[in-house]
Amino acid sequence: MKRTGTRFRPRLAQDHYDAIVIGSGIGGLTTAALLAKLGKRVCVLEQHYTAGGYTHSYEREGYEWDVGVHYIGEVHKPWSMIRRVFDVISDGDLDWAPMDAHYDRIILGDKTYDYVAGREAFKAEIKRHFPEEAAAIDRYVDLLSEVSAKVPRFFAGQALPRSLGVLYSKLRRYWLPDYFFKPTLEVLEGLTQNRELIGLLTAQWGDYGLPPAQAAFVMHAMVAKHYITGGNYPVGGAIRIAETIIPVIEAAGGQVFTYAGVDKIIVENGRAVGVRLQKDGVELRAPQIVSCAGLIPTYTRLIPTDVAAQHNLLAPLQQVEPSAATLCLYAGFKGSAAELGLPKTNYWVYPSFDHDANISAFKNSADAPMPLIYMSFPSAKDPSWDARYPNKATVEIVAATLPARFAQWQGSTWGKRGADYEALKAELTEHLLETLYQHQPQLRGQLDFCELATPLSTEWFQWNVQGEIYGIDHTVKRFDQHWIHSQTPIKGLYLTGADTVTAGVGGALMAGVLTASRMLGWRGYRVGRLLKNWSAPSVQNAPGTLTSD
Repeated sequence: MKRTGTRFRPRLAQDHYDAIVIGSGIGGLTTAALLAKLGKRVCVLEQHYTAGGYTHSYEREGYEWDVGVHYIGEVHKPWSMIRRVFDVISDGDLDWAPMDAHYDRIILGDKTYDYVAGREAFKAEIKRHFPEEAAAIDRYVDLLSEVSAKVPRFFAGQALPRSLGVLYSKLRRYWLPDYFFKPTLEVLEGLTQNRELIGLLTAQWGDYGLPPAQAAFVMHAMVAKHYITGGNYPVGGAIRIAETIIPVIEAAGGQVFTYAGVDKIIVENGRAVGVRLQKDGVELRAPQIVSCAGLIPTYTRLIPTDVAAQHNLLAPLQQVEPSAATLCLYAGFKGSAAELGLPKTNYWVYPSFDHDANISAFKNSADAPMPLIYMSFPSAKDPSWDARYPNKATVEIVAATLPARFAQWQGSTWGKRGADYEALKAELTEHLLETLYQHQPQLRGQLDFCELATPLSTEWFQWNVQGEIYGIDHTVKRFDQHWIHSQTPIKGLYLTGADTVTAGVGGALMAGVLTASRMLGWRGYRVGRLLKNWSAPSVQNAPGTLTSD
């Protein structure tokens, strides 16, 4: 079984750290690595058996799957900010491979469309299907760029002192366009009344968990712009992300521990000063504590109840909701990806173009079709796969579901949930495999192994709420919660990860940058200088090329 990090033993811990980070998701690792680059000794604590959060990989029966890194945008551009951050926190040791030019294939009922890499190629392909909507398509793509250019101003308050950051968030409505504060559907209806086109343009809603009538346009636009020049996959699999970042943290004298679940954050005289671990009550100390465990788990589980009450942390949580929960099927097949004809393209399968109606029907009836089934082919995307796993191939299938459908097993132990639970999993597995075979019929009869994870599995391993995978929901209301900030009301306690910026690896990565900047106080400029002065690697570091228009 592949693992990253060091299993926690009290004798391995140091007496004192400059900072302690709870959770080793990409936000936590980014914060820790940037602080390490600036000379800080950081301890990262992960409750799972391996580090990485949703960027980790796991191995079973001779196969390997990632659990969340299905593709990353922008990293094929050595000058992009996301690539620059990844290079800095990995010392340039993390390489990327491009996916197919048609990186996403969208199936809306009985119609199929492709997202093609490159702004102009993307527009041309969509216009081929909707020639009468050319002006709307052009304006849509322009809007994505406009949002992308202004996003740093939208989230800049996260790097400011908390009081100024909260004020900044309240005032940003006055200097940002109004479409930053509207639902996606409302913005797109201002461009076109063609609901099928809107359904096509919003088909990546699974990347942030909300359909167009509910999702904030700023969230949708960031994701769409992120991928419009193509998708990429880490060479060596998602595990390479943690594998390349951890040495940077350790080089500065820090440590990344696994099997190190935190029970409580220690608060003394109004200041966070350390953590108490679940195992044997071991305590570790540092003047700065960072939680990458998520906003809701941090405020409801990690902070002592009396302290949370004193700082009025719990009441505002009623204004946010956990994001979407999913099923995840991990399947292994006999034969290489090439032999099986697997694509480097993601498949998004929907009952129809009306995503909101699909979700509504699914919520109201157990017989309604799943509103989203996503298929990814990691062994085809990774150029190093065949050398590591010859004559084997993998597929990952993610499907939207409802936590309520698993409520009767809530609180049960992983692997010991009984025959009824296993029977339900078998039924769901059969349905997801049949969907796969409809689109990749050559795989029928080649299945060697598969395993289904439900929201309960996600909750068990990721320590989140209701099996959500994107933190708190990305509604317009969520982005109006000005109290959400990288610096908490408790002195010395900070937040990082998706809940302080946005969902996805890119959002959590940038949250790590902003949190590290805030932790350094007036010296926060050093993070920006560190990123600016990084010598970008040559293009050959990223195998292959993609259009960058």
